[in-house]
Amino acid sequence: QVQLVESGGGLVQAGGSLRLSCAASGRTFTSYAMGWFRQAPGKEREFVAAISWSGASIYYADSVKGRFTISRDNAKNTVFLQMNSLKPEDTAVYYCAARQGYYSDTFYLKVRDYDNWGQGTQVTVSS
Repeated sequence: QVQLVESGGGLVQAGGSLRLSCAASGRTFTSYAMGWFRQAPGKEREFVAAISWSGASIYYADSVKGRFTISRDNAKNTVFLQMNSLKPEDTAVYYCAARQGYYSDTFYLKVRDYDNWGQGTQVTVSS
C-alpha cells in the first residue's frame, strides 16, 4: 500500500497552465503503475492519464491528449501532471491513483484497476 497526497490545484484562466504533483509514501512506489483521474460535479470519475512504473508506457484520454503530460520521478516518489491550454471543461477534482504493477510496463485506465487513491485537488478553469 502507498499513501498519496496531491497538490498544485487552483484557479486559472482558460488557456493557462497548472502542474499537479502526487507525493507517495512507501518504499515500493517504484513498482507501482500510476494514474490521474478527475471528477466534475454530478459526473462520474473519469480517466485522464496513466504511466507505467518506468515511464516507458504512457496513455492519455482523448480529451487531454496534446495538452497534458504525465511524468514521474521515482527517486522522489512523485508523479506529475502538467496541464497546458486549460479549458473550462477541465474543471474538476483531480485524483492521483496507484496500483501495484510489479515492474510491468503496463498502464491501467479504469477506476476499478486502482486500489490506492489520494484525497484530490481542485482545479478550476475560468472562461
